[in-house]
Amino acid sequence: MKSRFLGTLEVSPIGMGCMGLSHGYGQIPAHDESIAAIRAAYDYGCTFFDTAEAYGPNLVPENRGHNERLLGEALADVRDRVVIATKLHLDVDEVAQDGLYGTIRAHLEASLERLCSERVELYYLHRVNRAIPVEDVAAAMGRLIDEGLIGGWGLSQVDVDTIASAHAVTPLTAVQNIYSMVERGVEERVIPYCAAHGIGVVPFSPIASGLLSGKVTSDTAFEKVDDVRQFVPQLSAENIAANRPIVELLQEVAAAKGATPAQISLAWMLRKWDNVVPIPGSKRRERILENLGAWNVELTDVEFADLERTLGALPVAGHRGFVEFDGDGMRNWNR
Repeated sequence: MKSRFLGTLEVSPIGMGCMGLSHGYGQIPAHDESIAAIRAAYDYGCTFFDTAEAYGPNLVPENRGHNERLLGEALADVRDRVVIATKLHLDVDEVAQDGLYGTIRAHLEASLERLCSERVELYYLHRVNRAIPVEDVAAAMGRLIDEGLIGGWGLSQVDVDTIASAHAVTPLTAVQNIYSMVERGVEERVIPYCAAHGIGVVPFSPIASGLLSGKVTSDTAFEKVDDVRQFVPQLSAENIAANRPIVELLQEVAAAKGATPAQISLAWMLRKWDNVVPIPGSKRRERILENLGAWNVELTDVEFADLERTLGALPVAGHRGFVEFDGDGMRNWNR
């Protein structure tokens, strides 16, 4: 079985982003369907599952932990054979009342209970809150590592300066940023820095919310309730049309390789970087298995070079950019 490393964590080359089973893609699947989808991914060979405390229908507080509970139930009997990553948010008022370490530990203990676990392998700060120094968060995460409650820690949607500041206090295991063929900003500094410092990179939206699969077209109608795709710039009808040459390129390469466009987009990423483990998300079992199958698609040196050269000449319409906390609240958050 193929594997990769995020820091010292050995995982399958592609993980499963579980958000869509609880939030973000419209109507969520029935409970049993979600459990079956997670188990199907595991049976296929996936050993890396990504969730967050916030993932629940409509992201309302009363639904917090819905996704973690699904994973806890689905993987209970194989818990020692998988790596689970989850994430927390920090609120300034909460930290002021309970202290930073106490707040983080309370969030972690709640997640562990939902995950039916005594420890979690990878614990992310979901978004940096500029009112809370990331160095202080790093120190608190170091305590949790020393106590054996987490195996490593990470940051999401961050730049190199933030990564470096945190890593200097407690070495990071992984950074989770947006990255795909149409969102390549992290290639310039983030991924190379992480590679040089033993930090894994976990791309979310590696298929650009379905754009690169070719299955999302200008005629696609997204659900109006709890479907973040309606707010993704690249998925506007205008930008889908403008980015069509990239999709057509993927379709051409996929046909020659006996693969799918989504698989080619993931295989390209795996071929390019040794420290990258993408986590494509879907709520459909067949799509989840298709995505995982990308680890069996290998691009030759010539195929990769041709793909890189052609991609480099194609303009990209629409970008999502960073999303951060500003003070006490999160703005423009869609993952």
